Amino acid sequence: MDEPDQSDGQLLTAWSRGSASAFEALVARHERALLRHARALLGFSSSGEDVVQECFLRLAQRPPVLDADVQGDPQKETAVLASWLHQVLRNLCMDTNRSEMRRRRREEEASTHEASSGGVDTVEAADTKAAVERGLMKLSVDQREVLVLRLFDEKSYAEIAAITGRKVGTVGWLISVGMKALAEELAPLAGTELERASLPPAIGTVQSLQGGAS
Repeated sequence: MDEPDQSDGQLLTAWSRGSASAFEALVARHERALLRHARALLGFSSSGEDVVQECFLRLAQRPPVLDADVQGDPQKETAVLASWLHQVLRNLCMDTNRSEMRRRRREEEASTHEASSGGVDTVEAADTKAAVERGLMKLSVDQREVLVLRLFDEKSYAEIAAITGRKVGTVGWLISVGMKALAEELAPLAGTELERASLPPAIGTVQSLQGGAS
């Protein structure tokens, strides 16, 4: 059976037996979702890619062991592995944020000069994907994280709660508030460029965003 047709559990088993191609298949399968999660927590910088690479290094060194009641069920195998990867990634992002805060404090103590940063504000407003990214970046980290997991990766409330360590009710509240704020931010694009943009199906138009928050 070729790697693309194998379940996550089968790929983990193959990797434990020394199959490099099996591990490459796991990376290809989960990399994009992890990068979106990292960017939700760290912003759109190279730090997100570094954290994702470290996450896969942890997977290579100490992969999770799937319980017997999970093995053989591809959907359950993927859910367990994805949850494990996202939790590892989240912890790494928290460490990165703490390190970045310490670095900034040291720089501020050494000099009063503050370097300006272009960030996502330099992206042209006509780029609707960039507009969505800018809208997300204006939200709190808590709201941004759950929205990325919900809209882009289509995680359930329970899965998001397991990944973030929050209660399901808190996850629902963050998604509702974040949806409303994002919809207001993107309101000028409703029915025009936003509908034609290459965005995840879960986002669609601003109207669908507002409906999803209910």
